[in-house]
Amino acid sequence: MGSWMHLCCAEDSTRRSNITIGKDFQPLQNGEVTLMYVVIHSYETNYWTQVTISIHNSLHPLDNWKLSREWNRNEFIHAMKGAYPSAIDSTYCIFGKQGVHYKEMDFSNALNCERRPTIIDLPPTMASNSDLGMIPFCCRNGTILPPTMDQTKSVSAFQMQVFKMPSEFNRTQLIPPQNWKIMGEVKQDYQCAPPVRVSPIRFPNLIRLSSESTAIASWQVVCNKIESEGATPRCCVSFSAVFNDSIVPCNTCACGCKSSPSNICSASVPALLLPSEALLVPFENRTRKTTQFAKLHNRPLPKPLPCGDNCGVSINLHLNTDYEDCWTARITLFNWDEIDIVDWFAALQFDRAAPGIQTMYYFNGSAHPGITANNTIFMQGKPGLNYLLRGKSISG
Repeated sequence: MGSWMHLCCAEDSTRRSNITIGKDFQPLQNGEVTLMYVVIHSYETNYWTQVTISIHNSLHPLDNWKLSREWNRNEFIHAMKGAYPSAIDSTYCIFGKQGVHYKEMDFSNALNCERRPTIIDLPPTMASNSDLGMIPFCCRNGTILPPTMDQTKSVSAFQMQVFKMPSEFNRTQLIPPQNWKIMGEVKQDYQCAPPVRVSPIRFPNLIRLSSESTAIASWQVVCNKIESEGATPRCCVSFSAVFNDSIVPCNTCACGCKSSPSNICSASVPALLLPSEALLVPFENRTRKTTQFAKLHNRPLPKPLPCGDNCGVSINLHLNTDYEDCWTARITLFNWDEIDIVDWFAALQFDRAAPGIQTMYYFNGSAHPGITANNTIFMQGKPGLNYLLRGKSISG
C-alpha cells in the first residue's frame, strides 16, 4: 500500500534569488544571420563549445556555408563534431608556441592550428556517426534555409574542443575568437559584428534528450548581408507562350559581363529571340540554332552577336492557356552552374496575379508569408523534386 504526502508552498517576498544576471550581459540582437558561441564544458587547459548558425531573413538561404574567425591567443582546435576544418593542419602547433608547452601531445590528432581556420559542414550521411556526428542540427551539407521555407532547416550547429595556452589556464578564463566571417557558395557575403556576451543559453542535453543544459558562457555574433555596389543578379527569367514560336530570352549580360568583352560578342546588343529547342541547351551551344531561326524569320543578325546572360540559373515562364478570367503557365528552372542546388526555392513577384493563384503542380506554391504586399509567390520542390542538379532542369 502506498503513501501520499501533500506539500503547500507560499512565496517569500523577502527572499532574494541566488541566481544573478551579470551586468555585462547584453540582450540578444536581431540580424539576417546570427551565430551563438556557447561554452558547454570547461576544463583547466581546454573547453568544448557549441556554435549555432541561424538564418532569420525570409528569402536568402546559405548554400555550402563557410565559417571563419581568428584566434588571438594561440588557441587551436583539437577535435570537432558536426563540422570539420576545410584544412587539417597541425604544423603551426608543432613549430609554434603550442608545441613548446604541450610537449607530450600527439599533434597528429589535432585538427587545425591555423590562426584563422575555415569550418565547413558535413554531409547528412555523417549525422549518425558516433565520432563526428550525433549533434542536433548538424550535418546538412552546408545548406541553411530561411524559416519561411522550412523552420526545421533554418539552423546548423557543431561542436569543437579548443585548447588554450598557459596564460589562459583557468576554467573561467573563456575568450571567444574574433573577426567572424560567414559566406555561401552563390556569391553570398555577410559582415559580422564582434561577439557580444549574452546570458548563458540553454541547449539540448544529449544524454537526457528530454532535458536541457545551461551553458557556462554564451556570446552572440550578428551578421548582415553585404550589398556591394554594382552587384549583379544570380538568375534571370525568359518568357514564352503557346501561341508564339519565339522565346524572349534573358537580357544580354543579365548577370554581368566582363568589363571589356572581346570582339567575339557585344555587351550592348539586345538578345536575339530563340526557338523553343534552344532554351534546352546552354548559351554557348545556341549560336547555330539562334542564327538559323533569325534567318528563317528574315531578322537581321548583328555583328558581333550579343553576349550571353552569364547566369548560373535561369527561369522560363511559359504561358500555356490564356482565358478572359484566368491563365495557366509552366515554370521551368535551368541550372547551368557547376554546383547542384539542394532544397531549391524561388520567389516570383506578380503585381496583380499573385492573389489569384489557385493550384500548382509538381511544386509547392503559396503566397510568401514575409511579403505584406501579397504579390509574391513562394515555390519549392516537393520531396524528390527538391534537387536542381547541375546541367539539368525541372518543370512545374
